[in-house]
Amino acid sequence: MKLLHQMIAEMVGTFLLVLFIIGAVAAAVLTDSQVGLWQVAAVIGFGVSLAIYATAPVSGAHLNPAVSLAVALFRGGDFPARRIPAYWASQLAGAVVAGLVLLAVFGPFLERFEAEQGVDRGAEGSERSGMVFGQYFPNPASVGVDAEARSLISPASAAAVEALGTGILVFMIFALTDRRNGRIARGSMWPFFVGFTVAVLISLLAPLTQGGFNPARDFGPRLVAYFAGWGGQAIPGPSAGFWVYIVGPLVGGPVGAAIYQWAIRPGLGKGGEA
Repeated sequence: MKLLHQMIAEMVGTFLLVLFIIGAVAAAVLTDSQVGLWQVAAVIGFGVSLAIYATAPVSGAHLNPAVSLAVALFRGGDFPARRIPAYWASQLAGAVVAGLVLLAVFGPFLERFEAEQGVDRGAEGSERSGMVFGQYFPNPASVGVDAEARSLISPASAAAVEALGTGILVFMIFALTDRRNGRIARGSMWPFFVGFTVAVLISLLAPLTQGGFNPARDFGPRLVAYFAGWGGQAIPGPSAGFWVYIVGPLVGGPVGAAIYQWAIRPGLGKGGEA
């Protein structure tokens, strides 16, 4: 029963997290209601924090397959590896539901945007609307969707950016939740700082890859987009690059955790004093 409650919490938490994220992007792209990248990033940061606060007491609020993998590898006493499939399935399910809700809520605005911008859903260039679901490199809203824009960053480079961002995020999660880091981990502010780690990373890296750092956040809504008419522009996507948002985070997350565990944690005393 405990695992079932944890799965429900991961599904609900990931649903909230993804809905807040893709909702902020949709509002910015389709209605011009957000002003600049930092405002979008700040809204996302608050949304991430709220999703963590709501579910952390039950499941630990991983809400991200890369986080679950890193925790299983380096904090197996708290989260044994056998729980990974259940957590990953719950996270993906929550992300898919969030994508469906966004499609229902913003559907008319998507159609209006495509009509005004001359976007043919599913054709080349339709990532300009599809970006509210899955992610693309470089960011269509920042750089464009022509061949010259696409040449600015290769799939391998995009995967490296996603790995870098996820590594920093997981490094900070491990630092903020380390029981030996008594000043923060025992308080109630760590979800806020995790959320604003995401906000800072998005403000820096979103022009390159839209700043995913979470395979469920990307793949769940991307599946919805695939079946909602974007087809090959969603999966496999331009340059067949959808894998970037799965492989990059799953590689970068454990690397960030390893750096914290091996480089920083040994300097902490039992009570958090060096």
